[in-house]
Amino acid sequence: MHGREKSDLAIVVMTPTNKAGQPAAELVERRAGTKGNVSQQSTRRAQDRVSVSQALARVRKAARQKKKERFTALFHHLDPAMFRTAFFALKRDAAPGVDGLTWQDYEADLDRRIEDLHARVHEGGYRALPSRRRYIPKSDGKQRPLAVAALEDKIVQRATATVLNAIYEEDFLGFSYGFRPKRSPHDALDALVVGISSTKVNYILDADIRSFFDDVSHEWLIKFLNHRIGDPRIIRLIQKWLKAGVLEDGVVTAGERGTGQGSVASPLLANVYLHYVFDLWAARWRRREAAGDIVRYADDIVIGFQHEADARRFWDAMRERLREFALSLHPDKTRLIAFGRFAAAQRARSGIGKPETFNFLGFTFICGKSRQGKFLVQRKTRRDRMKAKLKEIKEELRWRMHEPIPEQGKWLTRVVSGFFNYHAVPTNGRAIVAFHHHVTDLWRRSLRRRSQKDCTTWERATKRAADLLPKPRILHPWPGDRFAVNTRGKSRMQ
Repeated sequence: MHGREKSDLAIVVMTPTNKAGQPAAELVERRAGTKGNVSQQSTRRAQDRVSVSQALARVRKAARQKKKERFTALFHHLDPAMFRTAFFALKRDAAPGVDGLTWQDYEADLDRRIEDLHARVHEGGYRALPSRRRYIPKSDGKQRPLAVAALEDKIVQRATATVLNAIYEEDFLGFSYGFRPKRSPHDALDALVVGISSTKVNYILDADIRSFFDDVSHEWLIKFLNHRIGDPRIIRLIQKWLKAGVLEDGVVTAGERGTGQGSVASPLLANVYLHYVFDLWAARWRRREAAGDIVRYADDIVIGFQHEADARRFWDAMRERLREFALSLHPDKTRLIAFGRFAAAQRARSGIGKPETFNFLGFTFICGKSRQGKFLVQRKTRRDRMKAKLKEIKEELRWRMHEPIPEQGKWLTRVVSGFFNYHAVPTNGRAIVAFHHHVTDLWRRSLRRRSQKDCTTWERATKRAADLLPKPRILHPWPGDRFAVNTRGKSRMQ
């Protein structure tokens, strides 16, 4: 590169899978034979897990040993044991699709339904239903469209994705973190902090792929899948989901693009698409143009460079690369900023203040200093995310205004615990203390509205919050410590 050393590069790209909870215990008197039935069901579920685990282990081993071969016989893995395991992995309280079936409805006659579904899938009688369009609010006030699939479609998608994950987990690159088993947003956050702190990062390219889930090309996706999946029955299943379309206001719309954000199979299909469009290309670019670290978490991208010229060349090349596969960068959400220890030192010498900040996975990243005066990447909860959460709590408290105080406390405990479990990271202490303070004040105001004679003072409110709500404290280790434990000396960047 014209005599100068290659720049260090750190890339992070970005969204969640269904987590199974335990079914609620039935609050009725046991009938004769219930104990035996529960035992039989538990035994069968255990046998299913063993059967599925053994089958996936064989697929995983073959994928590891035969990196360039196609799998021509996968359909037989979609057996009743796999379907039952997939069913119990779904969320019990998820919104129903166009079929109106809930998890509890299906579970009431599970064995017969699973056998019938298995027969239809293998005999060609299975038809994917359109997904129901649903909108959830975003922190910026806009609405995020989600696709809610029918329950049986969720089961088949979960089972198929489980089989395909056994193959692609051996193919996906180490710097890919989003939508993958045993990898969380905090793993990506740790990798980003470690990359910025330990490499020569002077510039950050904060990029966002515009409408990624809506713009995925079905044609390109099937071509990518055919690189490893040679079983036409699996490909036909995926095509059925892609062509089923979305139901909104009584009208079904289907096109040649989009994977339906929120569907069970969508995370895997998105990762496959980005693996071929971005990951492999970025890894080659890094080897040829600029050495460094890469981390990806779905469609939000953060890239660190030592030299501004390299950052701009990569930006231009990435724009062209995405255009080839029907994708584009969001013009308003993609920017290049000075960031890192050297950028902070240079700006301090010039007297122009701290470098700009950027957002990633719910946090604002800031160039700061430790108590010893050394460079430190600080993470603070995004202001808009906290405001949105507090607004949500305020509205819910209105509905719960006349509930007994202990019941309100139990609900708030779950909410505050969930917020702390994600946001209570080192350097974010002030934000979680502020969140605890605001929740206490919202609770106090809600109680005072119950009656004109209410005498809930701030002192009483803070004492009640101290007794019932989790205390604000840091729950996560420092990024470098957890990253070292998770990688055990082996880089997750390769």
